[in-house]
Amino acid sequence: MEWLSWEILYWPAWVLAIVLILVGLAGTILPVLPGVPIVLLGLILIAWLDGFAHVGFWTLAWLSVLALLSVIIDFLATAEGARRFGAGRLAILGAAVGLLVGIFFGLPGILFGPFVGAVIGHLIGKANLDDSMRAGVGATIGVMVGTASKIAIAFVMLVWFGVAWWL
Repeated sequence: MEWLSWEILYWPAWVLAIVLILVGLAGTILPVLPGVPIVLLGLILIAWLDGFAHVGFWTLAWLSVLALLSVIIDFLATAEGARRFGAGRLAILGAAVGLLVGIFFGLPGILFGPFVGAVIGHLIGKANLDDSMRAGVGATIGVMVGTASKIAIAFVMLVWFGVAWWL
């Protein structure tokens, strides 16, 4: 196995790390992908490829805390947004299903999928149309707040990593 050496894998590993970061950034908007944790994997791979010379354990530990926080905030924002507007369990489930189906329709689907799903879910739960529309608005606001928080946390992680790398 003399032909297989670390040097052969070094640059493809860098490309993989960058692809992970870009896919993770896309995942902050696309709900199917766990965006911020994927960004974290890319950053950990870069630190490892550098032998942890520029970015050490404590920076990566805090970035991991931020990644975990983004997952928790995303979940809570969607559920709390829907709940505050009177949505029940079926409306919240409908918002999640609407979000998953909406992915296949691009940005309009991602924006309107949770709304339509929450309205349908709430109607199935024997609610009237006005309450169902309110639940749909709450679910949509929750998804938007969760997405905005994921985007913000991902960029904070990238800046933090960059500052740690260059200082």
